[in-house]
Amino acid sequence: MMKQFIKYLPFISVLRNTDLLSAKILTSLPLILLFLLMTMALPSVAEQVDSAKADSTELETKQNYSSGQSVNDINKTSANTLLQKIRQRIALGDSDQALNKASKLSRQAFIAQKHQQARDKTAANLYKNRAKMASMNSTSRSFSDGSFIIYEGYSQLIEDYDGDGYYQTFSVTFDADLITYSAFDEAIVYAELYLSENGGPWQHYYSTDSFIIQGESSDDSFEVYSTLMQGFNPNHYDVLIDLYEEGYPNIIASYSSDDSNSLYALPLESSDYDTEYVEYYDETHVHAGNYSLALLLLMILTLLIGRGNPKASTFN
Repeated sequence: MMKQFIKYLPFISVLRNTDLLSAKILTSLPLILLFLLMTMALPSVAEQVDSAKADSTELETKQNYSSGQSVNDINKTSANTLLQKIRQRIALGDSDQALNKASKLSRQAFIAQKHQQARDKTAANLYKNRAKMASMNSTSRSFSDGSFIIYEGYSQLIEDYDGDGYYQTFSVTFDADLITYSAFDEAIVYAELYLSENGGPWQHYYSTDSFIIQGESSDDSFEVYSTLMQGFNPNHYDVLIDLYEEGYPNIIASYSSDDSNSLYALPLESSDYDTEYVEYYDETHVHAGNYSLALLLLMILTLLIGRGNPKASTFN
């Protein structure tokens, strides 16, 4: 800054020894300086306001992106392909929430919603097909109670960009079985997945597509890869899986962190917290230059006022 001041000394000397500046110009200089200072300060204030708004939005909105598949799928894709699909959806903004694959509801509210939808569907179809609806109501299902179980479930931590131990991408895999007298019996099922932040309420984060399970086979496991994109604080999350048979609103099996430590206290965070550290040297340099320029202008103004005021003999 001192070097910059010395650089402009000849310019200041010229100003002190010329009569080109009138009294009106000298009077207006303080206003000009004030305007310059405000102009330099306003961008930084605007940036802070925009940042505060962004932070508020992130706290209020949750977004995640998931992709699932049955392990025994003939066209089974690799984990890398599933992750690539997630990246493509992130670029398009097709979140699980936008596709109605994730809701903002708690588990209790989500279950109640399913039963209400089943009752509405029953009422709408009551007069269309009385015979069929007599054997399938809002509280029934095709197999008897206790015929479905989730044999096992586990998770994998996949992506942590900033290396702080909290992951934005993870997977959950589970094996659902159908217990009947025949090993060849099949059922069409789907699952609802929930997260609980640090022991809090269960929050729905993904609905799988329907898939087929056969008896107690271990070849029909289902895996879900998820990237938490926005609104998930760095914390420990438990996982819960509710299994449903397609067409019926009752839970037929559940599996959670109470059943497996692999689903307990997963260190997760959304990608708005998981960013690589980058130093912005240019931005810091520009801000420092603004303040140096302001100080230089203030010193010039002081000298000019001393030039225009005969009583200010201190500077002569």
